[in-house]
Amino acid sequence: MSLPLSPEVLVQAYASGAFPMADPEEDGAIHWHMPEKRGIIPLDEGFKASKNLMRLYRKNPFEMRINRDFEGVIRQCAQQREGDTWISEDIIVAYCELHRLGLAHSFEAWDGDELVGGLYGVSLRRAFFGESMFHKRRDASKLCLVFLVEFLREQGFELLDSQYLNDHIAQFGAYEIEHEAFLERLEQALSPR
Repeated sequence: MSLPLSPEVLVQAYASGAFPMADPEEDGAIHWHMPEKRGIIPLDEGFKASKNLMRLYRKNPFEMRINRDFEGVIRQCAQQREGDTWISEDIIVAYCELHRLGLAHSFEAWDGDELVGGLYGVSLRRAFFGESMFHKRRDASKLCLVFLVEFLREQGFELLDSQYLNDHIAQFGAYEIEHEAFLERLEQALSPR
């Protein structure tokens, strides 16, 4: 069943543990994913960044910003995937609308006026759902992830979802949990305090 990518549908899907991806082999048809195992990036001491990366982060090689160019970030993420992307134009339009509503955010690395790295995701209460990242300069996306984690810690977030586990995020201490355990953590992060 295909659902429209309206803000209401997207929020309901994320709150239920689902997220959309476009299938480039099906002319961008939207499929809703709810993986049996979910990738989680820890926000506590389980988050691991190398000493070299943290040293670089403290040197401030880039200007780190939030939401300076959300659309630019999502379009760079789509382009970096070289035509075989699940980030279709419909996805871009829908997430830009979520951003206008204050529910989607980008964490960015700038070198002067050039956007050189970034990531974006959806924020609901104390849960952040990471979607994609890109870099034009070495380590720029990794620095954005460190920036995101520091921000989420400061703001009292409890859950950083990476959807699927891959080697890139595994180096930061990311791990998988079963779907039911993810839903329990999600319910807690979405509950009123």
